[in-house]
Amino acid sequence: MIELVASTPQSASITNAAVGDEPHILLVVDQLARTLGGGERIALKIAAELPRYGYRASILTLFADPESPALNSPPCPIYLLALQSSYDLTAIRSAFELGRFIKQERVRIVQTFFESSDIWAGFVTKALSKAKLIWARRDMGILRTRKHHMAYRLLAWAPDAVFAVSEQVRRHAIEVDRIDPARVQTIYNGLNLSDWSPAARQAKEPGEFLIATVGNIRRVKGHDMLIRAAAIVVKQFPTARFSVAGRVLEPDYFTELQALIEELKLANQFHFEGEVANPRQYLAAADIFVLPSRSEGFSNAIVEAMAASLPVVATDVGGNAEAVADGISGFLVPSDDAAGMAAAILQLLSDPSRRRAMGIAGRKLVAEKFTSEAMMSRITAVYAKLLSAG
Repeated sequence: MIELVASTPQSASITNAAVGDEPHILLVVDQLARTLGGGERIALKIAAELPRYGYRASILTLFADPESPALNSPPCPIYLLALQSSYDLTAIRSAFELGRFIKQERVRIVQTFFESSDIWAGFVTKALSKAKLIWARRDMGILRTRKHHMAYRLLAWAPDAVFAVSEQVRRHAIEVDRIDPARVQTIYNGLNLSDWSPAARQAKEPGEFLIATVGNIRRVKGHDMLIRAAAIVVKQFPTARFSVAGRVLEPDYFTELQALIEELKLANQFHFEGEVANPRQYLAAADIFVLPSRSEGFSNAIVEAMAASLPVVATDVGGNAEAVADGISGFLVPSDDAAGMAAAILQLLSDPSRRRAMGIAGRKLVAEKFTSEAMMSRITAVYAKLLSAG
């Protein structure tokens, strides 16, 4: 059963009969967890922006944590279709329920995020409705099982369009999933640059620096490499501090990280802040941003750091090279190369003028390529094309 779990004050009283002629876009996400990931945040952002472009938006999720921040002041109605499995009898009943919902709500386009939404909700959309289907591809398949790989190839015909979050992800969709290249477009994540107006850096003692990163605690995020790099950096800059913002999603890995910090005697220099409520304030206290990930589709955190005028040191994986202009707005280093990461950080710590210049260049790059306006104009252009094609 599909139930409304959150709505805006304006939408709460709207009935289907009262809805205007705005094309209805349904954004489908696997889950709205207590801690939102980048994909969920982008789906919420798109939903918030769509009315400005003449579209009506709704979100449907297959799981919603009652404490998810998405349910507080949502940008549009949020519906829950609880799905425990995508291949049992309940899933079949749920499929017909979703098909009826798409027709009753006059949904014109279904845009899916993540594996279950792409595969299950995508197939239901094509089989039981006339709505157009868009897959929003956000990674290089890092979370896929063998079953997912097979399903994506079998359903390569299904999406009318695919939004890839970087050129690397676009190539993966074409070469691995075998989707028609004409259907796959690269659309970078965007942010409202006005929300990231330059903030005054916090005053520090001479030689005191803060190197920050943002990312939930998972092995793929490479925090162990940052710890090893920190051990090298503090030999030259003993008062440098390292900070990690993010929720612990893999407790065993977090235990390993804590043991590594003790082993390398970094307890006074390396700190885990947990989930931060105000990323802008958190980044305003930093001098350098580091992203040590082992795999990325496209990092929202990098764009936010550049918007905050921070120089970036990032691993050369996924779409990171499309966000960071190497040698201009920051440095790219090989994955799992703690020494290379430390060398890049040391270059920036030793050269204040270059640090500032790279921060300025990063913010300029965001203004040119990674704004909400750029993202939404490309998204809605595809919507218009699909709708005009009938």
